[in-house]
This record gives sequence, C-alpha cells and structure tokens, in this order.
Amino acid sequence: MSDSKQKPDSKLNSMSQEEYKSIAKKHEPPGSVMKNCLKAFLVGGLICLIGQGIQKFVMSVFDMSTKEASNPTVAVLILISVILTSFGVYDKIAQWAGAGTAVPVTGFANSMCSAALEHRAEGLVLGVGASMFKLAGSVIVFGTVAAFFVGVIYAIFGIEGGH
Repeated sequence: MSDSKQKPDSKLNSMSQEEYKSIAKKHEPPGSVMKNCLKAFLVGGLICLIGQGIQKFVMSVFDMSTKEASNPTVAVLILISVILTSFGVYDKIAQWAGAGTAVPVTGFANSMCSAALEHRAEGLVLGVGASMFKLAGSVIVFGTVAAFFVGVIYAIFGIEGGH
C-alpha cells in the first residue's frame, strides 16, 4: 500500500469522539426542534383531518356507521399516499414535515411503495415483493406478537374484547 492510502485510514482511526462531533456539527443542517415539531404536528394533523373528511364523506354517501366507514377511509388514505409517492410528491412533503408523515398509516404506505419503486428493475418477486416485505415483515411480526400478548393479558384478567 502507498502512504497516501494509509493516511486517511490512520487519521480516521486516531480521531477522537470530540473531533468527530465537531466535524459532524459543522455539516449538520441547521434546524429548530420547535420548528420541526410544529411542522410534524401540522402535517400529521392535516393528514388526519383529510382522513376525517373522507370518513364523513363515506358515512354520508354510503349510509355507514363510523366503524363501517373506517376500512374504506384507510384504504383511500393508503391509495392517496401511494399515488403521491409514485409521483414523488409524498417524499417532498416528508422532507419538509419529517415525522408528521411517518406516523399515520400513510407513512407506512409510502415506505412500502418507495421500496417497491426502488427495486422494480430487479423483477416482481425478488425486487418488488422481497423489498416491500423486508420493511413490512418487521411491522407484521411486531403487530402479531403484540396482539398475542394483549390477548394473553385479556385472557388472564378475564377481559372481553369490545364489539
């Protein structure tokens, strides 16, 4: 190896945590925590407001109860998220709003759609399918395990599920 290749490695290895933090701080984009929280709150709230509007629309047009209108409402929100992701709009909103777009169901739909779009050149099964379920797998497993433990707790304490 030449000396020029060893110098960067040796400099990285000898860098202290304080030096690294100061360099990272210089390259960190400026941002206010309160400003970021406000953006996340506003966009997350707007997504929920749109969902509430869709639910009220479905309830009035199809004469459904709140519970009956929930599934179509979620499906429409997911569809809107996937369409916006496909056109690159959702990602721009997410860059601006941060966590506000990640928390609702639309954030999960965006993640799944983004993975599918990113790996579509690798084929439907090994590209789209496998990449989507790398992300979804952990969510599905967590949901299943959490539901199991909640069911066990309900059984131990004799709690019946609501209808």
